[in-house]
Amino acid sequence: MNTFLARLNTIFAFTLTVMAVLTFLCFLSTAFKLNLTKVKLNTVKAIVKNVPDYSQGRDRSDLGFLTFDLQSDLNEVFNWNCKQLFLFLTAEYETKNNAVNQVVLWDKIIQRGENGKLDYKSMHTKYYFWDDGHGLKANNNITLSLSWNIIPNAGGLPLVKGDGSHTFGFPNEYASSRV
Repeated sequence: MNTFLARLNTIFAFTLTVMAVLTFLCFLSTAFKLNLTKVKLNTVKAIVKNVPDYSQGRDRSDLGFLTFDLQSDLNEVFNWNCKQLFLFLTAEYETKNNAVNQVVLWDKIIQRGENGKLDYKSMHTKYYFWDDGHGLKANNNITLSLSWNIIPNAGGLPLVKGDGSHTFGFPNEYASSRV
């Protein structure tokens, strides 16, 4: 005959097993969804300055200033297994010193229930656009792209790159000290 604690342990173990199986099935129901949507990006204004870089121990480095437009509808990415989206705008470019440079310029968190339709005009970057040398001036191959991490209720954390990017260039001359 089983004691009360043995029966309680059996019920608890069975409940945990059922919950684990249900959680796994919930994960499988959205695991193969692409979560892709169109993104429209445009640069409104781009200037570059040559400023002192005290943090890197260099004399001077390039600092880019960027104003951009962003349009996308992320409401279709949300489903019952998506708690929130972590969006980030990256600039990717090539210099003589580095084959791949990636800089995060802007980010945003959108939670379920919030409006996922983005329509931003003339937005400034949230973070500095530093180069580790002089790779921004006259660089005409800088690509902006929007990506997002999906924070689910159950399952992995997929990283999705939006369908659409924008390539632009910085001017050939440094701007004056005033932006």
